[in-house]
Amino acid sequence: MVPTEDYLFASVEIPFLPAVNTPRPVGRPRRTTRLVNETERLDALRSYQILDTDPEQIFDELTQLAAFICGTPMAAVSFIDKNRQWLKSQIGLAPGESPRQNAFCQHAMLVPNLYEINDAQRDPLFANNPLVTGDPHIRFYAGAPLLSAEGQPLGALCTIDTVPRVLTEEQREALNILARQVMSHLELRRARIQLDEERQKLEGVIRMANNAGEATYTGSRNEIFVKQEQRLMRVLTADIQYIEALGDYVNIHTTRERLTVYSTMKDMEIKLPSHDFARIHRKYIVRLDRIMSIEADTALLDAVREAGANRPPVQVPIGSSYKAGLLGRLNLV
Repeated sequence: MVPTEDYLFASVEIPFLPAVNTPRPVGRPRRTTRLVNETERLDALRSYQILDTDPEQIFDELTQLAAFICGTPMAAVSFIDKNRQWLKSQIGLAPGESPRQNAFCQHAMLVPNLYEINDAQRDPLFANNPLVTGDPHIRFYAGAPLLSAEGQPLGALCTIDTVPRVLTEEQREALNILARQVMSHLELRRARIQLDEERQKLEGVIRMANNAGEATYTGSRNEIFVKQEQRLMRVLTADIQYIEALGDYVNIHTTRERLTVYSTMKDMEIKLPSHDFARIHRKYIVRLDRIMSIEADTALLDAVREAGANRPPVQVPIGSSYKAGLLGRLNLV
């Protein structure tokens, strides 16, 4: 197959895992070729909406822990974009981005396990790399791949030193564990993003249902749709007794139940038919035909009648600034 811009062929070194203090062999490295669909990989990376975001404590702490465990002065959480390497978190390295073509992490992300370069000056793949010959003068590099839940390589959690080094088996395993922790937090981030998107879609459906109510049903706003958990409920406005404000929510009291929804009193005034409902207090909207009487600054509403039980009227306060408007709505004799 001929490589195209949609695919990434990577000659990836399979890292040799020597015993402690055993020098890594140099010379002709063992390599394997892995085919990655670059378009799908970049789509996966962008689904996390992590690029060019502000520093976050959890990633900084994982980076610091990686440097501490491996005993290196430099470490980073790195993501490989189309033409750049971008650092979400770093210790001992300049923040921001650098050309992808020089990035060690673009090789590390393509291996199934840890990618370890014990002495970059003696490695044919990196000896002439500007990050080796110049600042930050990399000699040692170890990177654990950051793989999405679907297996797409996104970048690496890496540790770096300016002197040759060999990790112990415990350090290698710890670095892999930390890389999985980075991905766990990224997966939580993506899940929150997806939930927010679903919430916005559902709210859009609710708005469409409410706004289309007149055209869909008899040309009048005689029903509204409210969200309860993950379902939409139709509520006849004739069944509503009154609506009560509750912080960022409202309680809709009907003849059968009380529904709590995320909304405002102003929004409810717009949704309800104005000839049937009146705002009588900053915290209350009542259905006019439910008012039995008005005593001083209190409206008594017809209570819900149940078999064998007579409930007392519901008392709803009337705000002084709303009373004249309410009386003007009533058919006074």
